[in-house]
Amino acid sequence: MTAAAIAVVIASVAGVVLTLLTLPGIWLAVGVAAVVELLVPELLDVWTIGAAAAIGVVAELAELLVSAVGAKKAGGTRRGAIGSVIGALVGALGGSVVLPIIGTIMGAAVGAGLGALIAERHGGAMTWRQSAKVGGGAAVGRLVATVVKTALAAAVGIVLTIGVLR
Repeated sequence: MTAAAIAVVIASVAGVVLTLLTLPGIWLAVGVAAVVELLVPELLDVWTIGAAAAIGVVAELAELLVSAVGAKKAGGTRRGAIGSVIGALVGALGGSVVLPIIGTIMGAAVGAGLGALIAERHGGAMTWRQSAKVGGGAAVGRLVATVVKTALAAAVGIVLTIGVLR
């Protein structure tokens, strides 16, 4: 196995781990594969990188959709969805400082829930109980979205690894 192939495999594994941490790991793996394709054209083909990028786009869309569905199924509004996204970002950053890896995942979920709760309650149209229900839905949606996106990051890693090993 060449150094370029090893770089793609390492980037693929790192991509899965980074995605689990709610970072853009899929795009790291696809980016490394694209650079390797430019430098060593015979190692990968454009179709393999295109397939990995397509899975990456599906992963991004799935993450948005699953997160939104969690809040919406609990009765959330657009305001709650926006609060959920902001809360997830703040929570992930805060959780990373407190306890790397697990803190990032849990911080994003708790942040999504609190962000949705605060946004819905601040709007004044919901009671605390209703807002808490939306927050719970947003937190569960965030966790499910992380699992779905991580599984798709693993699919990207498998596609790229098979691509360099063929």
